[in-house]
Amino acid sequence: MATHHGEVFEGLVVSRQNYKERDMLVKILTDRFGYKTFFVRGVRKRGFKMGAAILPFTHGTYIGNINDVGLSFLTAPRGLQQYQAISEDIALNAYATYILALAERAFGSDTILPGLWFEKIIEAIWLIDTGKDPAVVTNIIEVQLLAAFGVAPQLAGCVVCQKTSRPFDYSESYGGLLCPQHYHLDPHRLHLDQRTIYYLQAFSVLDLKKLGKVELRTETKQRLRQTLDLIYDHQVGIYLKAKKFLDQMDSFAGMFHPLPKKDPKVDDG
Repeated sequence: MATHHGEVFEGLVVSRQNYKERDMLVKILTDRFGYKTFFVRGVRKRGFKMGAAILPFTHGTYIGNINDVGLSFLTAPRGLQQYQAISEDIALNAYATYILALAERAFGSDTILPGLWFEKIIEAIWLIDTGKDPAVVTNIIEVQLLAAFGVAPQLAGCVVCQKTSRPFDYSESYGGLLCPQHYHLDPHRLHLDQRTIYYLQAFSVLDLKKLGKVELRTETKQRLRQTLDLIYDHQVGIYLKAKKFLDQMDSFAGMFHPLPKKDPKVDDG
């Protein structure tokens, strides 16, 4: 097992848990090493100097000794920023926690995230913290992570004939969209409305850094949620603890604050 001493890396604190009497295990998503767990000694000792650096949803630069496998060790932090809104709001926290858990399941621990995925996840957390609709940001990440799970659907056009103009429907059996000429190939297609199809297509290629004002009707958000839940359930086959909490929270909120069927103040195209 190789140890890399004095490494400087960017990181986002994902979670932490007590370890023995005074120590902690702190999980950090890093730009250079993926998800790593750090052993931090003496957290509950008087005078401990890294308290702010290991709070969940703290983003900054860290110095540490990195082990390829097993626990790593933090030496010092610098340039820290905490995502305050997420830390203080249980709903925002739930969405952000789910995104981080989903990405970890997609890429694994102790593995460098491919491409620009570190930047993409950091951008998603920042957008949620600064007021973008957390459900929309989460949906975008979910759609784009399907490729990492090995089940990227064909959303550019019809799987069979490559037609690119709507209408379409979604076929689990064919792994993507079907045009009306080929609906007959899958009697169990999802029968999605075209607004949901539109957003699945848009979210699959959208750069989060270019995300503007997106306001969706309640029913559109619900259909996107149902569709992505079905795809993840049937094709990815995972159901995370963080997602279960998010679902329970949404159900509980709906019991006391039923959402309107249509909000004329928003426009989702």
